[in-house]
Amino acid sequence: MSKRACPRKTIDAVIRPGAFTLAVLFDWLAGEVPNAIHPVAWLGHYVHLLEHRAPRGNPRAEWLYGTGIAASGILISAAPAWILERALSRRSLPTRLLITAGLLKITFAWRALLEAGDAVRSSLCENDPNTARRALAALVSRDTSELDSHHLASAAIESLAENASDSFVAPLFYYYLFGLAGAMVYRAVNTMDAMIGYHGRYEYLGKTVALLDDLLNWIPSRMTAVLTVVASRLAKEDARRAWETIQREHGLTESPNAGYPMSAIAGALGVELEKEGHYRLGQGGRPPCPEDIRRAARVVSLALTLSVGLGLILELIRRKHWS
Repeated sequence: MSKRACPRKTIDAVIRPGAFTLAVLFDWLAGEVPNAIHPVAWLGHYVHLLEHRAPRGNPRAEWLYGTGIAASGILISAAPAWILERALSRRSLPTRLLITAGLLKITFAWRALLEAGDAVRSSLCENDPNTARRALAALVSRDTSELDSHHLASAAIESLAENASDSFVAPLFYYYLFGLAGAMVYRAVNTMDAMIGYHGRYEYLGKTVALLDDLLNWIPSRMTAVLTVVASRLAKEDARRAWETIQREHGLTESPNAGYPMSAIAGALGVELEKEGHYRLGQGGRPPCPEDIRRAARVVSLALTLSVGLGLILELIRRKHWS
């Protein structure tokens, strides 16, 4: 083996765990990147522009057009990341770590997720439901105008649990599998799904991206549910009830994935989470209150911390196995 091979191999071995650890640090120190320079926000503008030009009244044409949106969105998200990662392979370790971590940071949100949940909690504690409704808009897409305090707390807790998967565990999962391009593809699909991947007006236009989102979230959502159970134990919540609730109620949501982490947190906290007309999770539990948002945030933070540790361990095992 040449003298140059060993250093290169050593550098490659520390890039992914090192970049992710640094990206988490960036997230906690700096928070979200402003929309004006955020690639995900740019993607949102791109999809919005195409959506306004979509055909109407022809299901097949809408589906084909929506498939084109999905394919092009994935391409413009993955290609630059793939090219950049290969260009960086010839750079020094500090350069690779800093640039990779900075780009990876835009694919997840830990600090912003907790801050959004805490904004709802604080408003409810101050008996200000109108401000809570506005704060909740950062977490959910549903209409919040008629929600009472219990349903506002419920929606915040549900979103903390679901977004633990969508906004953190899933990007981490695909980064460790496929590098920066994998994380970018996941974020692109999840963003497009949030924009056009639901029933009604976007029934056919968003069908492809909704299916892709379901497929990509299949493993991460279940991982998040298990991590939530373990985190519940560490937080001295009801881990056994969390596990039992997952087994009993994970299929009550329309999404094949969201029910896993949401039922886990409902069971852990002993509360009933309800989206009226759609589902009730943790059936038989008490209505949630603002304090339960804080408890949920603590469990979610512990679950995300566990996911970071698990990712680092699996990466070390993978490197050792393939070395």
